[in-house]
Amino acid sequence: MTLLKRKRKTLFPAMIRHLVFGWLLAVTLEFLLLRMDSRVLSGLESLTRMSFLRVLAVTALGFGGMTLLSRFHNLKKAETWAIVILFLVLSASAVYSNNTLPFLIACGLIGVILAAYGCFGWDSSPECAEEPVKAKKRWVWITAALAAAFFAAVSAWTVCRVTTFSTPTYDFGIFAQMFHNMKESGLPMTTVERDGLLSHFAVHVSPIYYLMLPFYCLFPTPATLQVLQAAVLASSVIPLWLIGKQHGLSGPQRTLACALLLLLPAFAGGTSYDIHENCFLAPLILWLFYGIDRKNTLITAIAGLLTLLVKEDAAVYVAVIALWFIVRTLLHLREEGWKPLITGIGLFTGAIVWFFLVTGYLAQSGDGVMTYRYDNFIYDGSSSLFTVIKAVLMNPMKAVFECVDPEKLVFLGQTLIPLLGLPLLTRRYERYILLIPYVLVNLMSDYTYQHDIFFQYTFGSTACLIYLTVVNLADLKLDWHRLSALGAAVAIAAVFFTQTVVPKITYYTETALRYSAYYQSVRDTLDTVPKDASVSATTFYTTYLSQREVLYDVRYAQKDHVLSTEYVVLNVNGASEYKRYATGGQNNGYENLTRLLEANGYEIYESLGEIIVIYRKEQ
Repeated sequence: MTLLKRKRKTLFPAMIRHLVFGWLLAVTLEFLLLRMDSRVLSGLESLTRMSFLRVLAVTALGFGGMTLLSRFHNLKKAETWAIVILFLVLSASAVYSNNTLPFLIACGLIGVILAAYGCFGWDSSPECAEEPVKAKKRWVWITAALAAAFFAAVSAWTVCRVTTFSTPTYDFGIFAQMFHNMKESGLPMTTVERDGLLSHFAVHVSPIYYLMLPFYCLFPTPATLQVLQAAVLASSVIPLWLIGKQHGLSGPQRTLACALLLLLPAFAGGTSYDIHENCFLAPLILWLFYGIDRKNTLITAIAGLLTLLVKEDAAVYVAVIALWFIVRTLLHLREEGWKPLITGIGLFTGAIVWFFLVTGYLAQSGDGVMTYRYDNFIYDGSSSLFTVIKAVLMNPMKAVFECVDPEKLVFLGQTLIPLLGLPLLTRRYERYILLIPYVLVNLMSDYTYQHDIFFQYTFGSTACLIYLTVVNLADLKLDWHRLSALGAAVAIAAVFFTQTVVPKITYYTETALRYSAYYQSVRDTLDTVPKDASVSATTFYTTYLSQREVLYDVRYAQKDHVLSTEYVVLNVNGASEYKRYATGGQNNGYENLTRLLEANGYEIYESLGEIIVIYRKEQ
């Protein structure tokens, strides 16, 4: 190897090491400069007393100083252990002022990872297998059967949520009406989402939904949307299978990896709150990883573009993956060449530009960006996501502390234990960049639904975690090590799946079958409302009544909007639906609303026992 090639091979790892050293030096000094009573991480005081500019300045000085010294002395080992020591000082001072067991364990785990880096260094061997391993067709068919079983189970579960009137206005009723209007006019308009005619894209920019529209037009019912979500998620096994092939996994290993994904509680569980655009993140992110590993610019570009079209915050996933791709390419620049680097930079630039465009549109013409979900990091009252980034760069211990908040421990267990912690077990430390979506989206936020496996916020991070699991397993040299780890992970995931997801599947399917006659009578009653009539309804009836131009939710709609509709459909027993009509601190909202309706010319049109009452405005 020539001197030039050797320098190129060691230049970028050294620069990254210098940067990490400078940053850790800066944040450690910044934290130690705080008064003891300001080091408490449960609030925002530590952040308000820190200086972002000072952190940047010290980071630059540390980076520059170490770069200069390294020209004259080989400081690699000393710098490596200096990084470990700096983190130990920082974490010890943080734990002293925030003495909780989860925080101590989290700091200890990070310390162990850094110590392993100090002892064993970075794995610089090539990423993918020299030759993809062929698999016998039976493993392809077994994997397809597993995906089909997942599709059937999730479809049955979520469709039964529709047939048992278990889908509320927020969010499924919104999407049901939106798709009806997309079929009729091509536009994603709703009246039920923000109590007035509005494009859903003014709330979330999700053009990806148009990929589902042709199928919905063939079968224009709300249940179709649930089936389509199951199909999108089940398709994730295709790119995952190809990723395993690219990294040298055998047929049985790839089948087990796909089974592991399908059994992860956070994967199937994310469908529990009905269809959301987030379901596209899982397969598209895996296709993006496959395009990068395959060095296929076209697949990478298409997958990246489609991922951006999922939602405004999908740019985070693309930008993080692009950042990892750039770092990985720089670390292997001699082998990879400049083309992947250009692709990575283009991917990163596209994600950032798109993010600015869509968030700017939402801020100026839409409903705004939901930054309130990170109020636990926004220390300057700016409502800016860049404040969150600054907060983490200034005080990473705050991020660690928030990630192990007691209410997030169950989520951590449900997402990492079935994977045997494999996403964390690697000596290719650049891969830890891919944990950013998991940390940022699911763990840092204090919005409780983002760290709940039964909501849609898990799909993107699950794709990153399963990719890390597969590629970290691929680094194991012995096949029986891989098979043993995968077998154990699948077994544990199956136990978790049985305990968390199966009860929901069985509950909804059994309820739909056992009470089918009752639910049919409800549908028959609702069918008496003319298809083209404007309707206000309580939350669990809006989905069924969604195929109309004007629809309002009684609980959230203005009184004038309710009284403007031709029909009002009420759940007699839904006391919480009528809170805005209650008076005197009593539970009399339903009675007050019915009196209001009668005073404004409404009469009872149809009813079903003590279950449903439908009012119609007399002309």
